[in-house]
Amino acid sequence: MARGRFITFEGGEGTGKSTQLRRLAARLRGLGIEVLETREPGGTQGAELIRHAVLSGRVSEYGAFAEALLMNVARDDHLRHVILPALEEGRWVLSDRFHDSTRAYQGASCTVDEGLLQAMEEIVLSDTRPDLTVVLDLDVETGLGRARKQTKAEAKFLRDRFEDADLDYHRRVREVFLARARAEPERCVVVAADGDADEVAELVWRAVASRLGLKERSGTDDG
Repeated sequence: MARGRFITFEGGEGTGKSTQLRRLAARLRGLGIEVLETREPGGTQGAELIRHAVLSGRVSEYGAFAEALLMNVARDDHLRHVILPALEEGRWVLSDRFHDSTRAYQGASCTVDEGLLQAMEEIVLSDTRPDLTVVLDLDVETGLGRARKQTKAEAKFLRDRFEDADLDYHRRVREVFLARARAEPERCVVVAADGDADEVAELVWRAVASRLGLKERSGTDDG
């Protein structure tokens, strides 16, 4: 059985990662591809507990290093119990955030050594890297406005603690994502996320189809 493909979605707050992941998953299933949708931090029971602790702000008092450490603990569990088994079974895995987010969000704090973040990344990931990373890019003010509007609409009891960070922090996060995309163009593709969901979905599909050699089935019967 051929190994599955691994696609990650990255970007700042309000860029539409979850929406675009679901749309791509549906399009891939239309091609007969078995898809697993997941997210980080999360994907396993233990990783979801870490997600709640970090996003609720409970960990922030211990600093960005503690956050980075817990993110990598969650990622290790996620990889070993969800991502790698699915890939070995031939399924395509689509993850809402992965290792780039730790480098962006914890790295943007400017309190964690870049070499330390890289070392943790290499230990946890080993030779596993996404086949393609879609970086959804949007100006910070628009993205935060979207994210906070969604939080209010969903009446979430707990705010995502990263939404409350200042604009300078989010600008640094955005720049880290873009810098990583520039550094690894063979893995990453940057997609402008300022259009409506349909427009962005088409841009994502074109990028994925081009990079991974996909073609949608014809609607006509050639027989």
